[in-house]
Amino acid sequence: MSSSNRIVRLAASTLIICGLLVACTPPTSHDVILRGGTVYDGSGGDPFIGDVAIDGDKIVALGDIGKATAPLEIDVNGLAVAPGFVNMMSWSNESLIEDGRSQSDIRQGVTLEIMGEGHSMGPLNDAMKEEMGSQQGDIRYDVEWTTLAEYLDYLERRGISPNVASFIGSATPREFVIGHEDRAPTPEELDQMRALVRTAMEDGALGVASSLMYPPGLFAETKELIALSKVAAEYDGMYISHMRDEGAHMVAAVAELLTIAQEANIRAEIYHLKSSGQANWPRFDEAITMVEDARAQGLEITADVYTYPAGSTGLNVTIPPWVQEGGFEASLERMSDPATREQIIREMNTPSDDWENMFLAPGTPDNILMVSFKNEALRHLTGKTVAEVAAMRGTTPEETIMDLIIEDGSRIGTVYFTQSEDIVRRAVALPWVSFNSDAASQAPEGVFLNSNPHPRAYGSFARVLGKYVRDENVITLQDAIRKLAALPAHNMRIDRRGELKQGFFADVVVFDPDTIQDHATFVEPHQYATGMIHVFVNGEQVLKDGEHTGATPGRAVRGPGWKGHE
Repeated sequence: MSSSNRIVRLAASTLIICGLLVACTPPTSHDVILRGGTVYDGSGGDPFIGDVAIDGDKIVALGDIGKATAPLEIDVNGLAVAPGFVNMMSWSNESLIEDGRSQSDIRQGVTLEIMGEGHSMGPLNDAMKEEMGSQQGDIRYDVEWTTLAEYLDYLERRGISPNVASFIGSATPREFVIGHEDRAPTPEELDQMRALVRTAMEDGALGVASSLMYPPGLFAETKELIALSKVAAEYDGMYISHMRDEGAHMVAAVAELLTIAQEANIRAEIYHLKSSGQANWPRFDEAITMVEDARAQGLEITADVYTYPAGSTGLNVTIPPWVQEGGFEASLERMSDPATREQIIREMNTPSDDWENMFLAPGTPDNILMVSFKNEALRHLTGKTVAEVAAMRGTTPEETIMDLIIEDGSRIGTVYFTQSEDIVRRAVALPWVSFNSDAASQAPEGVFLNSNPHPRAYGSFARVLGKYVRDENVITLQDAIRKLAALPAHNMRIDRRGELKQGFFADVVVFDPDTIQDHATFVEPHQYATGMIHVFVNGEQVLKDGEHTGATPGRAVRGPGWKGHE
């Protein structure tokens, strides 16, 4: 046989053997396969039809994965597959202690809760722990932690469905060091505050978060915030702020944020971007121009919004800030004194450059809706306006507000109708804006039914996809998903989350773009959103066919300064 014939026969034999080996090789096996969905990877680019494979807590393949198999295979043809959503401003600090399932958010696709606006759950000293215990409402718990990292670990040990992360609130180190006093820290006290921020950053805090409308956070001067932000910047953290004013002095408040970003050389974000009070709505344009000019000059400035034309906070923000110096109990004493009360009433009715007056901003007490009381004897007033209760009691709105705060022994959860739907739409469309609920995740059961939340607790994220994408075409679906997931994850430098990529953590949501819808209203807020079909957190299914599985695979997610990074 010629050498050429031997080569041909050898080659043919090799091909036959290789073919047999391929035919005998079993298909690749994975833990979970989502088959045939419309995949939005979070980049903002066009979606594609394909599969997503998960092994353990990671995404391992995307696209056409052929004959691969998995114990759990789900046909998601016709549904959107996306990275899990990030709640940029969550108040689930206590609600996750009560119910780790995070029902209202999981059912909207939120897989990461970001906490810490103004105040964070650590670091705490003994006095702060005692105050935290005394101010608890329906949700009762022992304060078993001291540092912020210990709190996040505490949640993880208890079992939670979403992942959690937190900023260190700028008021927390201030209260730790100097309490509720309205004064600047001494140089030594500022060094102590900076040290607390440094420890929190090394423990995984995302940065420094201020809330400059509320004491004691509002007592901080700009230079104090710059000093704390410089520490966060050393760890690639962010400065994020509920600005000092969202009304008449909104432009000055934006200027302060930009100054802090520039002086501290830090990324900065505006919490719940809006212009509060009809007279102030025109200021929104100037604020946006300021941010976009700063971005053009190289500053990394972003913002987040909730998708409703009304805000929610305590009833006590209608009271001048000086009344609250020294803490909540001190404010009750001042409001109980007849002479002081007269002064408070005068200032409530006087426009001022010194504070954002939320008694005047809504225009009328009819636009101040009370939704959450601590005192059971007052809960029959839930869902009534200040004007209605004042008429019932035969007292002025100003007296009614102070009487109710004293009787309830709390801030009293309140909704303020001060915003414009047109401005909400414009904010939603801005490419550098992500989303938040500015609320606790909860459920229509148990202690949560003792009060009415703002409907954003149940609907803020579904509302993006239903109202602003599908119904009103304010933004495209692919851009909405980018802004719900990848944008906030990138802004906070969160590792391997926010996108569907090989090697990223398997936080994955599946929903029907044609039916996803919020249902919560201001009158009946305890209503789940619908249209979210499946949700996976760290590779484990927490929502199946629209129902919670009870799984609690959530983890504490650390920021870029975490010393535990490999």
